[in-house]
Amino acid sequence: MTGGVTAPAVAAPGAAAAVPASDWLHVQGNQIVDEAGNPVWLTGTNWFGFNASERVFHGLWSGNITEITRSMANRGINIVRVPISTQLLLEWKAGTFGTVNVNTYANPELAGKNSLQIFDFWLQLCEQYGIKVMLDVHSAEADNSGHIHPVWYKGAITPELFYQGWEWVTNRYKANDTIVAMDIKNEPHGTPNDTTRAKWDGTTDIDNWKHTAETAAKRILAINPNVLVLVEGQEIYPREGETWSSPNTDPDLSPNYYYNWWGGNMRGVRDHPINLGANQDQLVYSPHDYGPLVFNQPWFDKPFDKTTLTNDVWRPNWLYLHENGTAPLLIGEWGGRLGQDPRQDKWMTALRDLIVEHRLHQTFWVLNPNSGDTGGLLLDDWKTWDEQKYALLKPALWQHGGKFVGLDHQVPLGGAGSTTGISLGQRYGDGGEGGDTTAPTAPGQPTASNVTATGTTLTWTASTDNTGVTGYDVLRATGSGAASVVATVSGTTYAATGLTPSTAYTFSVRARDAAGNVSAASAGRAVTTTAGGGGDEDRGCSATYKTISSWTGGFQAEVTVRNTGTTASSGWSVNWTYPSGTTVGSVWNGVLGTPAVTVRNVAHNGALAAGASTSFGLIGSGAAATPTVNCSAS
Repeated sequence: MTGGVTAPAVAAPGAAAAVPASDWLHVQGNQIVDEAGNPVWLTGTNWFGFNASERVFHGLWSGNITEITRSMANRGINIVRVPISTQLLLEWKAGTFGTVNVNTYANPELAGKNSLQIFDFWLQLCEQYGIKVMLDVHSAEADNSGHIHPVWYKGAITPELFYQGWEWVTNRYKANDTIVAMDIKNEPHGTPNDTTRAKWDGTTDIDNWKHTAETAAKRILAINPNVLVLVEGQEIYPREGETWSSPNTDPDLSPNYYYNWWGGNMRGVRDHPINLGANQDQLVYSPHDYGPLVFNQPWFDKPFDKTTLTNDVWRPNWLYLHENGTAPLLIGEWGGRLGQDPRQDKWMTALRDLIVEHRLHQTFWVLNPNSGDTGGLLLDDWKTWDEQKYALLKPALWQHGGKFVGLDHQVPLGGAGSTTGISLGQRYGDGGEGGDTTAPTAPGQPTASNVTATGTTLTWTASTDNTGVTGYDVLRATGSGAASVVATVSGTTYAATGLTPSTAYTFSVRARDAAGNVSAASAGRAVTTTAGGGGDEDRGCSATYKTISSWTGGFQAEVTVRNTGTTASSGWSVNWTYPSGTTVGSVWNGVLGTPAVTVRNVAHNGALAAGASTSFGLIGSGAAATPTVNCSAS
């Protein structure tokens, strides 16, 4: 619905909350809530085109804008992320309009309209069908490949004009609660080898994305303090002990930096969080994540599942922000083709399940069938849905009582008389969440056994729940510091590894159920690791070399390192000798050294519990070989 800003409705203790008159949203901990404090779930998709040279939604050359929008609403899309360019915002501000690529035979309702009028017409459709909108500055220039440029400024588009574009569009729609969110910039990225790249630190440098996002958000919220602002990550972040000046010793995967998807690396938030002052309750962090058909990241070259992806990729890069209650997460882009690579299907299913488990907000990439990397929810006729892909997405769309839930308090998702959707007012009209709202009981206090210099084994008494516990979060605090989630397990035991000798830790656990309810944390268990030492007979390792693939003049191999000792190791090193003419060109998840071929652990995989293993990969030149690998542990 459209209207002015109203004061939040406040429920009397124990009474049903009044239905708010407006649909603005804000943040409480890691949840997004409406003005009455009811939790909401933003579950939608992307529809691109306004960001590109066409300056209008793609597909209007054959599809009908009204039919497409109604179809999204009927199928449970409650928010649409709309990529746009700073250049187009500035053109709209100046009243400059070019010809748009719209088939008026298929879209008679758009005849004679310029791009801004088409956008406004579409907003009215969204209001009619109960859909909310998120604007996303996808690129500086109106360019079909503009997202490839790593930063928010380019050519005539300066950082100041970037801010002014956001200020103009915020002011234009500040009384229209159909647009409830602003994604400040799509996928900042770049590596140390790039002339221009986005970094995240405490400076005010022109390429510091953290400072830019904070500045843009404050200027947006000064105009409309009720709109959500989304901040994405970037591509790289320095590893422990490194800085933004550290060399990139490998152009693809450097041991000096943590790499992730463009926009998907949010490790910097831990050290340099976004600070919006009085408007902190409008901040949402928004990572992106993709599968191997978009890019074959190193974690796809070894066996993986939801647990390993969570522990190795998602938690250290962004999930920790949700688990620690820092802020909500909205995964702004995820998706891809199905049925072409089993790894792709496994990744997409695992991320979907993570989204559902934690009720993470999400906008699926993408509606458009003309997305070369991923394909779309629609097929090439811009009318028929890809039912296989939709079936995978559907569990991650907000549903209640067999119907999809919209974010408009008055208009059902799908519009008046909808048979598939309900409004937010209908959802909370009874003042209750409905369904399972009972959290599990707190687990028992963990006990600690097998305490070593670098690890311990934790065991606790199970929680009880009215529907059943699905997992436990393990929280760890160092000294008097705050606790953070370090793992999620399905059972009642956890082997903590990678600890520091002679250090005091406190461990606690909390339970989750299938509805996303989280228990109170257990009582903490204080553990102090030993000083280390122990004889060499307690430490040992083995290494297994495997050629993954080979081609004329080169090959790819993987080496698995296993701790064969009786105590945890803090580091390892392997070495071998190749035949003459065979060399190593690059290594990931390991550091290449000398003499001969020597590889040692990187910071994140050196500590191995007894019996545990890790692996690293390499690209070699010359003939593939299967050398004997020597291994030593420390």
